[in-house]
Amino acid sequence: MLKIMSKEDNFDELIKADLVLVDFYADWCGPCKMLIPNLEKLGEEYEILKVNVDEYREIAMKYAIMSIPALYAFKKGEVVDKKIGYQELEELKEWMESLK
Repeated sequence: MLKIMSKEDNFDELIKADLVLVDFYADWCGPCKMLIPNLEKLGEEYEILKVNVDEYREIAMKYAIMSIPALYAFKKGEVVDKKIGYQELEELKEWMESLK
């Protein structure tokens, strides 16, 4: 399931599942836009949370996001791995499979 973080959401609650991929992005970011179709497809199998770094600066600062897109894999609220930059769909699938 692909979800875009909203003001009503509690980030810490959303990342407590067994495996959640968080996409830190910005609307003006070209590689972030290129990544959208891959994340939509990946969202058919995995939980994905999109977090706009311009709207949620405090979360981006907490995780020291310096480059976007930044993909952080969380297990039960803890970061277990991360990737920076555009990723092909097959790479994302293999990565997520390896984190199960």
